[in-house]
Amino acid sequence: MTESLRIRQHAELVDRMAETLGVDLEEKVLEGLLDPSTLTDAVLRCTGCSDPEGCGLWLDAYQTEGAASAPVMCRNSSMFDLLNQGKRV
Repeated sequence: MTESLRIRQHAELVDRMAETLGVDLEEKVLEGLLDPSTLTDAVLRCTGCSDPEGCGLWLDAYQTEGAASAPVMCRNSSMFDLLNQGKRV
């Protein structure tokens, strides 16, 4: 897999995780709670995940009902938790 495809895959995982957790990333950026560079960092952090396939399966399982928090394996779980609490990251 090329680096560009890998980054795209993880950007999609970050977007799906945010959606599953009820975090509107665009809204958080507009509210000043999320800097675009922090979002870029989150995607790069996600590329270090050892189990992106497992993450995708987890996201598939919670797609309809959503989830209160990210799975333990998520390298961005603290960022999502803070954003859900209305805190700046």
